[in-house]
Amino acid sequence: MSAPILWIVLPLALSFFLLFVPDERWVGWLGGLTALTLAALALFFPTDSAQLVLDLFSVRIDSTLTLLGRQIQLTPADQLILVLAYGIGAFWFLGALTVGSARRVVPLGLAIVALLVASLAVKLFLYAAPLLEMAVLLSLPMLAAAGESAGRGVARFWVYQSLALPFILLAGFLLSGIEAGPRDFALVAPAALLLGLGFAFLLSVFPLYAWIPMLAEEAPPYVMGFLLTVLPTFHLLFGLNFVDRYAWMRESPQFFLIIRLVGLMTLVSAGVFAMFQRHLGRMLGYFVAAEIGLSLVALSLSNHITSLQLIFGLIMPRTLALGMWALSLAVLNNATGTLSLPALKGLARRYPLAAAGTIFSMLSLSGVPLLAGFPLRQSLWEALAAESPAAALWLGISSLGLWVASLRALAVLVLAAEMPWASAENFSQRALIGLGILSLFLIGIFPQWVNPLLVNLPGMFERFGK
Repeated sequence: MSAPILWIVLPLALSFFLLFVPDERWVGWLGGLTALTLAALALFFPTDSAQLVLDLFSVRIDSTLTLLGRQIQLTPADQLILVLAYGIGAFWFLGALTVGSARRVVPLGLAIVALLVASLAVKLFLYAAPLLEMAVLLSLPMLAAAGESAGRGVARFWVYQSLALPFILLAGFLLSGIEAGPRDFALVAPAALLLGLGFAFLLSVFPLYAWIPMLAEEAPPYVMGFLLTVLPTFHLLFGLNFVDRYAWMRESPQFFLIIRLVGLMTLVSAGVFAMFQRHLGRMLGYFVAAEIGLSLVALSLSNHITSLQLIFGLIMPRTLALGMWALSLAVLNNATGTLSLPALKGLARRYPLAAAGTIFSMLSLSGVPLLAGFPLRQSLWEALAAESPAAALWLGISSLGLWVASLRALAVLVLAAEMPWASAENFSQRALIGLGILSLFLIGIFPQWVNPLLVNLPGMFERFGK
């Protein structure tokens, strides 16, 4: 069997089958266990090497599939990307069972993960951009189910993400003859401009991230959390492929200076706007925008090895915090029907674990010490301060804005008229949120525990990491 069939075609086929499974619990368990199995297979059965199973027979998974004259390839260097992609999928799909969102998230979510993996596997990047667009189109039914009207956030999400496609395709066409360096500056300059515009829309940098808080206010919290985790992560990996491929990009100081400026503008503006929000969903949207800016700032570091390690290191704490935050918001939203701060006043007395999950997730994404987001932010802060103290100062201002937003949410959730404390969450919700809070502290205190899982991820970008 070839790797693309196992990790792309089979998940796509199963996602279609899950659309017709009537029982939501079966949908959640089948989707979650399938993603978990695919992650385990990627971890223990690297491609292009024979593996002995139970001392009885050997298994070999070929890395390449030729389709319509084009190669789709998942090499051993992509092994940990597959573990990451389907591990994130399993995390979200199994969690969807606790808030009744499995039918909405799992079938199309599994297809989206498979398409995002395919976008990294296809060797000609001109085919990768349409695959990303297909993933965006599949997300639309998740955001606005049949019979529901799509809000402005959904419309802007679709328009802004789709606008990236023509810019990237045109830039790819212009760059198709330039692999080693800028032999024709007249060709490279407009291609670079088109590519910059394409990725500005795709990554949703300042000021193009306006749709993120709008979508976070309108969409179901758990669906929105899943999409705002997987799409920016794979869009960033797609962008890294361009940087790794073209020498004139990775050797240009001006390119990384622009990346840093855009990242800081995104990061600081999102931190400032987050302070003044009166809706927890919109706050989450601005926190996601800040994470995008943080990854761009990490990309701009002059030490490319450190840059890649920080970019990949941020993925796990971010996924854990966003997953727990989205789960907690789904619980609170089911209780009140809204995530507006005035409506949530004092709700920590009735839903203490959901409130705690929300606050600890926000604090982790803010970079508060002892939580999962702190060690990587501290490392980035130190590396950035060595290159540009002014940029490090702006990073601190952004973190301050996110801290203030977290404390505002905490004040609203715990301050209320006198009422008895009780836990209205069900057992599975209490268990998952409690485990998530514990994980945030364990990763924050012992960050070296997750390093072995991420240390080899930058290997897929060999030229950029030199």
